[in-house]
Amino acid sequence: MHDSTPRPTQGIALALLAVACFSALDTTTQWVAGAAPMMLALFIRYLVQACVASVPVLRPGGRALLRSAHPRFHLARTVLLLLVSILAFLSLRLMPVGEFTAIVMVTPLLVTLFAARLFAEQVNARQWLFVAGGFIGTLLIVRPGGSAFSWLLALPLVLVVLNAGFQLLTSRMTRTEDPRTLQFYAGWIGSVCAGVPLIWLWSPVTDARVWLGMAFMGLASTQGHLFLIRAFQSAPASALMPYMYMQIPFSMLGGWLVTRHAPDGWGLAGIALIGACGVGGALARQRTPIAAQEAISVLEASEH
Repeated sequence: MHDSTPRPTQGIALALLAVACFSALDTTTQWVAGAAPMMLALFIRYLVQACVASVPVLRPGGRALLRSAHPRFHLARTVLLLLVSILAFLSLRLMPVGEFTAIVMVTPLLVTLFAARLFAEQVNARQWLFVAGGFIGTLLIVRPGGSAFSWLLALPLVLVVLNAGFQLLTSRMTRTEDPRTLQFYAGWIGSVCAGVPLIWLWSPVTDARVWLGMAFMGLASTQGHLFLIRAFQSAPASALMPYMYMQIPFSMLGGWLVTRHAPDGWGLAGIALIGACGVGGALARQRTPIAAQEAISVLEASEH
């Protein structure tokens, strides 16, 4: 039986390891995106997750995890997740990983907006201010109308909207579904959806490093979520939320190490504003009933 004694320091350390894994996933995805076909990379990424998620099912009594109260929702959830993965892959071909991560971290703020409108959850004036600040930060990074702007940079913005829908559906499904069931079906349905197009789109990859990179994408995602689960077991969600935005500097560091890219002044301002609004919004919500859901949204924002 799990020991429920709170261990905040351990929880924070595990949460930081989780977001470090997600940053490694993004950085590796950016490198793989320039060397491997998209659907092959996504197939390997989901297949690794599926294999790891199948381990609990193979244990005695594990078949109970295959039962689902809403099997159709698993398909809808995975299709949304796969679309998010496709947009992430394409986006990371076009923009640095640090700026991409900052835009994706707007997702929890957008979830706040959708939850207020669709589910009548209470959102105070400060939370609306943080939502607005997050979008302003996004505009500073993308800079529509600027000389470096391309409409293709709107891809991560579409990703954020789809990701918010994915988060809302996930938050509803966790009321009736075991998290291991969600991981199992997401892994296998994602593998099938990404694998079928390979019948027509197969392109050989001869570089062993690329194969290792694709496998690492799946391992980084899977290990990140294992750290995430253990973090929530060790500390309350409200204590972990402000640390989730450390994924932004982790991704900036990863981008610099791999490509030697550093954001310009406007980009840094936008990243700082998104991070500040995200942390501020997390602190503003940590006493509310939706704090745990919001913390999950922050961490799942990079589940692609």
